[in-house]
Amino acid sequence: MLGRNKVFLAAAAAAAGAAIAAPMPGAAMERAIHVSVGASSRPPIGWVEFCTEQPRECATTASTPRDVVLTTKARRDLTRVNAWVNETIKPVTDLDQWGVVEKWSYPDTGRGDCEDYVLLKRRLLIQAGWPREALLITVVRDKKGEGHAVLTVKTDKGDFVLDNQEERVLLWSDTGYRFVKRQSQSDPNVWVALGDPRPATATATAR
Repeated sequence: MLGRNKVFLAAAAAAAGAAIAAPMPGAAMERAIHVSVGASSRPPIGWVEFCTEQPRECATTASTPRDVVLTTKARRDLTRVNAWVNETIKPVTDLDQWGVVEKWSYPDTGRGDCEDYVLLKRRLLIQAGWPREALLITVVRDKKGEGHAVLTVKTDKGDFVLDNQEERVLLWSDTGYRFVKRQSQSDPNVWVALGDPRPATATATAR
């Protein structure tokens, strides 16, 4: 299934019907466009096990944090990737697919849960030339209070979110989620707490 990755931008162009939701000019001044970053946090067990099973995916060295300049083209690329992956991958829980509560993996079967969507979106963007330091796997609590994973994209106009539950690419503060933890920009194997310090598990549902 992932052999089609090389042509995903062309396929996604037809699928992308929603534009990235940028903050209104006055609204950006009234709220933080970047989520508050705290102290180091324990990586989700799903990420730890993913790195154990696929060490090459996690074999990185510390680097300088980088934010993306959110040009018109960059906005289109984010929208296309989000739309293409959301429409191509079918939602299924890890329990239904693998018989375990939590398993992070690339959705090579064409099915996956939220972390799998995130991993694929991250890989496609990196393959398209986006800096790894700006693409951060993030654990949140969704509007139902359930564990969920999204991809945060660090830009000069704020932290935007690619989400399998949302067609639009939203500024983090417009998602309605409580942000728990995410990868550090300098090292994806180091995780940092976000905003609310109350503990939350990383286990998530398919959607």
